[in-house]
Amino acid sequence: MESSSLQNSLSKVADLQEAIRRRAEEIYIQSGRVPGRDMQNWTQAEREIMAEVAGGKPRAAVVVKISGVQYVCEYWPESSDGYVPGEFSAGSPVTVRLQGDRILIRRPNGKILETRIVRKIG
Repeated sequence: MESSSLQNSLSKVADLQEAIRRRAEEIYIQSGRVPGRDMQNWTQAEREIMAEVAGGKPRAAVVVKISGVQYVCEYWPESSDGYVPGEFSAGSPVTVRLQGDRILIRRPNGKILETRIVRKIG
């Protein structure tokens, strides 16, 4: 039984490290891909993820349909440049750009909402 508990703990640590890594990458991209800020980006990501784990604000989600496939995407409200849910009407066309595991959505005001795909349906 102890082995299973240890395995679960290690899995949680790996998940946490992966979440921090992804967030650090988001910060790097959102700040203009400035080189040499790895440690600052990682520290900020670690602080945000740990706050989320401790009960801070969770990520929010948006659903985008592209060529019959629905993508459930998450984003950080604090890093969304003022995006508020409801900016897009359900079913209204939007301009998007797929970029790896990201979808960049052009908002009505011309700004970009950067999201991460967490689920594909269809």
